[in-house]
Amino acid sequence: MFYQIGSEKREIAFSDYDPAVFTAGYVTVPELRDLAPALGFAVGTVEACGTANRYFRSGVEVYDDYTFTELRISQFSEEEKTPPDCVALYFKKNLFLVVDVEDHDGSTKAKFLSAVSRYAASSATPEKVVCAFLDALLAGDVKFLERTGLEISELETDVVNVVADKDFSIDILEIKKELLIVHNYYEQLLDITEALEENDNDIFLTDDLHYVANVAAKIRRLREDADSLYNSAVHLQDAYQASLDLKLNNSMKFFTVLTTIFFPLTIIVGWYGMNFINMPELQWKYGYVYVILLSLAVSGLLTLIAKKRKWF
Repeated sequence: MFYQIGSEKREIAFSDYDPAVFTAGYVTVPELRDLAPALGFAVGTVEACGTANRYFRSGVEVYDDYTFTELRISQFSEEEKTPPDCVALYFKKNLFLVVDVEDHDGSTKAKFLSAVSRYAASSATPEKVVCAFLDALLAGDVKFLERTGLEISELETDVVNVVADKDFSIDILEIKKELLIVHNYYEQLLDITEALEENDNDIFLTDDLHYVANVAAKIRRLREDADSLYNSAVHLQDAYQASLDLKLNNSMKFFTVLTTIFFPLTIIVGWYGMNFINMPELQWKYGYVYVILLSLAVSGLLTLIAKKRKWF
């Protein structure tokens, strides 16, 4: 589908495409193969659209009269996780083309249509529509980051209250993984906006590049928020590990004190277990009671000493 945006906004067939009038299009890969020769797109860029990019940092290719990039899109704002979409973007003077490489649920197409309809034909410009599309890709990301921040806060509360369950490590690792993906996603968008701002092939009007700069600033703020949450997750993981180490140390301390208290009893047992013939306690009728009382007295004394010194 192609939308020509001049004195009015209307859907056209590619045969009615006029390079002098701004046009925004959303096409499939087979359609791109048919249109590429007429638009002057390099064969390599068309072939790159044949398979979905599995990495975020795909790079931006700047040619004499157009700019090309692949964009991997993750739906961070969705409660139910969906597979990432992948599109290719062509930026040409008076042409913004989105190629559907792998749009699983049609969400990217919907964002394209939203960007096209965002401005009236009288005020729509290539820079505005491109930025509206990039801005639509960020819709809901603030809520995702806020929700992630609340999840981290809840996990912090569990650590402080010493009620973190066995799934804590899995939860925190999942959060770190998501935030790392978010970081790479924003880095990818920044690569695109930086290339558009440089405008080496003069496909945009210099006076309107501030729209791109505004979107880039928003992406940087989101990236900083994501990085801040990632650092919080790392610190929380360290705090949890420290709490585990503290529990282990307390357990070892308890058993050490316990061993200290009852070690003298081992000496007493060893002493009276020698059974020398001339040991008077062996014939003494109170010898058994005496050893019991001695053991209790020694253990009691050492327990008091341990409590006084706050060993437990």
